[in-house]
Amino acid sequence: MGGAGSVAAGAAVGGRPLIITEDPLLLDDLLRLCAAAGAEPHVHHEVPEPGGTGGPRGPGGSGGSVGWESAPLVLVGDDAARRVRGAPRRDGVFLVGRDLDDPLVWQRAVEIGAEEVLRLPDAESGLVDRIADVVEGAGRPALAVGVIGGSGGAGASTLACALAVRAARTGERTILIDGDPLGGGMDVLLGGEGAEGLRWPDFAASRGRVAAGALEESLPELHALRVLSWDRGDRVVVPPAAMRSVVSAARRRGGVVVVDLPRRVDEAVAEVLAQLDLVLMVVPGELRAVAAAGRVAAGVRMVAGDVRVVVRGRCPGGLDPEAVAALLGVPLAGEVPVEVGLPGRVAEGEAPGTQGRGALSRFCDGFWQRALGSAQGVPA
Repeated sequence: MGGAGSVAAGAAVGGRPLIITEDPLLLDDLLRLCAAAGAEPHVHHEVPEPGGTGGPRGPGGSGGSVGWESAPLVLVGDDAARRVRGAPRRDGVFLVGRDLDDPLVWQRAVEIGAEEVLRLPDAESGLVDRIADVVEGAGRPALAVGVIGGSGGAGASTLACALAVRAARTGERTILIDGDPLGGGMDVLLGGEGAEGLRWPDFAASRGRVAAGALEESLPELHALRVLSWDRGDRVVVPPAAMRSVVSAARRRGGVVVVDLPRRVDEAVAEVLAQLDLVLMVVPGELRAVAAAGRVAAGVRMVAGDVRVVVRGRCPGGLDPEAVAALLGVPLAGEVPVEVGLPGRVAEGEAPGTQGRGALSRFCDGFWQRALGSAQGVPA
């Protein structure tokens, strides 16, 4: 796949919206918005006959078999409201216009059973999102979990990788996002630095809505999951808007999204944190690491709604997991004991979490069993 432009444009993989209008200027606006959402609409001047072969078409529209009741979304121009008053009531009808100061517009919306009146250009951004949801068949968003180290060398990237691998092993659609440009690359940790697919620099210019399906298909596939990592180039910054768009697209496909986070919370990282359901902060069970983690936690909690601590190992004479959580003032998500031999196996090219045995995999399996077993919520 050749670059982020094709991802941003997307492709119509779901239903096609129906546009009903004779206003050429409004039609141009709606066709432009559909194109931005990756949708190819049907265009009619009136309600199409049930089972018909298509009615009149506007520029850029298409005929073919489509009906008022079968279209997933209907956009009725204010000029056409009176012509559709007798159509059967249904969900997903919106009355759209460019000048809706006429107080009778609300009466016309009620008469056709419209869910909402949309005034352009003010409502353009929201309308593109609605159209794109139809195209992509958007359902429940992914359960998004971030992993951050409370101190240097805490093992956050290892845990993030293992969580993604174990989620994919359960059959969940899984995307692993490397949010740390200085972390060495999650694709390397998965043994796929040479795998074909897009990396973060390809998305640096992304604006607005990124097509979720095209994003997933563009990423390298490793260990039954998709991974968005960094290349070996010099770019270490992705604009906050691009970060927000890409993470949002990853979530819209459902399943699981795991994000490996850097310890420094800048504007781009804050955009990611705002979209996460849960942040796991990995902290070794010793006092100096807890002191460092306190500063990290303060920054993360300014943006993230749910932060929990994972205690990694116990140093001789160190703190137990409950004491670590108490000192940080965050709930305890669990403990991952030190796994003998894991660093050596990772150095030899074994991705964390690929072996079902061991403390790390057991922790991840237990976490997903609780989290995914509660209607995609994260249990307290």
